[in-house]
Amino acid sequence: MAITKIHAIRATVDKAVNYICNPAKTDDSILISSFGCSPETAAFDFKFSLSQTNQSDPNKAFHLIQAFLPGEVSYEEAHQIGIELADKLLEGKYSYIVATHIDKGHTHNHIIFCAADNVEHKKYHDCKKSYAYIRRINDELCAGHHLSVIGSSDPNRPGQRGKKYNEWLSDKNGQSWKNRLKSDIDNAIRNANSYEIFLELIRAGGYEIKGESFAEGSHKYISFRPLDREHFIRGSVKSLGTEYTKERILERISNKPLEYRSPRSPFLKRHRQLIKNYSSRKLIDVSEEKFRQSPALKHWAEIENLKIAASNYQKAGSIIDLKKQYTEKAAVMKTARNSLAETDRQLKELGQIIKYAEQYTVNQIYHVRYIKSKNPESYLRRHESELLLHDGAENMLRRMGIDPKTLDTEKLRRQYDSFVSKRNMLQDQYKSTEKEISVLRERLDTLNQYLGTDAPNHVKRELQATEKDEISSDPPK
Repeated sequence: MAITKIHAIRATVDKAVNYICNPAKTDDSILISSFGCSPETAAFDFKFSLSQTNQSDPNKAFHLIQAFLPGEVSYEEAHQIGIELADKLLEGKYSYIVATHIDKGHTHNHIIFCAADNVEHKKYHDCKKSYAYIRRINDELCAGHHLSVIGSSDPNRPGQRGKKYNEWLSDKNGQSWKNRLKSDIDNAIRNANSYEIFLELIRAGGYEIKGESFAEGSHKYISFRPLDREHFIRGSVKSLGTEYTKERILERISNKPLEYRSPRSPFLKRHRQLIKNYSSRKLIDVSEEKFRQSPALKHWAEIENLKIAASNYQKAGSIIDLKKQYTEKAAVMKTARNSLAETDRQLKELGQIIKYAEQYTVNQIYHVRYIKSKNPESYLRRHESELLLHDGAENMLRRMGIDPKTLDTEKLRRQYDSFVSKRNMLQDQYKSTEKEISVLRERLDTLNQYLGTDAPNHVKRELQATEKDEISSDPPK
């Protein structure tokens, strides 16, 4: 697991860079990397980038800290994760330095990046939304390196992969199933002609209820628990809102206009609504103690599991078709991911070339005047930073095999824009395919799980019949 924090630098960029690049903290400067600048000239590089923007906020740079759990990650891997975080966050636009400190009990990265980007000359906007984005990238990178992330289900196993931050936060606050519970209560109220029918509808929907009685000495609050969760949640103002206390539920049922009360059995309407959502439901674990103690409850759960499996099988066509679709989508996603990684690499490289090309062009005049100066030493003292930037840009461009004198900055920018469009298209394709493959994986897992349970044999045979037909109809190889 890694935690992050960020703050702006408004005055002393050079002092901040000198601190994070301390050789005693970075294994004799081995664990230092940079992009679009060098640690020695970062203050000058940042100053040039800032001079290209017309935004006037006082931020010169940002200092991002990424700290890991003690003993969870090696120094080299921590440094690599820091570089990946900088690349993902800054998209090859901003100059940065990554330094990994190993002098404390926990390994941590310091990332200092310029507040102005090198391509569009816009300032980085630090706000709650941008910090949430940092948190999300950080958790995804930790998961990708098989480190724990925020919300890992077992804090004693730091290597266990956990949930993304937004998923963890949703479960922590209970919002994901609280909203579902409130929706189910609303539906039950609409279909109930009495409080007793309401309770039956809620139980039929897969909830346990306690505290529902109004008798003297009964619980103050009604509480609900879906069968797939460990804890009850109260129907109180604090937990669900004013509309979901048992007193208010009774009022809502009693005060419904007669024309809105269903004259038919409420179970039929509720049954049809439940069927619509069966393919997205999880199988109920009937091995739990409560199901062993209650044959009726176990019978109900088995019927629910059959509906879930049947719904998934109906949408899949057959397990063979489902596996084929999954394999095809996985291949598409892998191709899109590889193309996306290559496009990001090209954007990063091109962004750096544009930065050094502009830096070289803007400061070329100082180099020419220095060469022609009658007193070069005096001119150097007055324009040392401009000359350093010119020479540094020229050296970097030549190191990349580029002749600075032949560069066409506008052409580079057009090429950069085309790569941005390509990346956006690939990102859309990747996200779309990722959603499709997630649905296919859930269906496949549900069917495999169901067929591996102690479900009745005749039910398994029915579900497997289509697959057997497909297998027998395959041509011999």
